[in-house]
Amino acid sequence: MNDINWTGIILGFFTLLSSCGWFVNYRKYKHEANGLRKENKMKDMDLSRMYVDEFNKNIAEPLRQEVIELRSKVDQLRNAIQRIDRCPHRAQCPVLDGLQREPQDGDADPKPED
Repeated sequence: MNDINWTGIILGFFTLLSSCGWFVNYRKYKHEANGLRKENKMKDMDLSRMYVDEFNKNIAEPLRQEVIELRSKVDQLRNAIQRIDRCPHRAQCPVLDGLQREPQDGDADPKPED
C-alpha cells in the first residue's frame, strides 16, 4: 500500500502543467487575434476614408464646380430671356425667333440663321 506510483504522479503533474500552459496560450492567442481583428477594422476604415476623400477630390468637387457654373449660366440665360419683353427691337429679334422655333431632326439646339 505504501508503494506510490511516482511515474503516475509525475505524468499527472506534467499533464496538469501542460493543460494550464495550453489554456494560457489559448487565451493569449485569442487576445492577439482580437487585437489583429481590431487593427484590420481600423485599416479598413482608414482605407474607406481615403477612398471617400479621393472620390470627393477627383469626382464630386469638379462636378460640384461644374454644376455651380451651369447654374450661373442658366441664370444669365433666364435673365436675358426675361429682358426680351422690354427690348425695343423685339419684333425683329433673331434670338427670340430662335428660342421660339422647335428643334428639328433631333437637334437639341436650334441653329441660328446667318
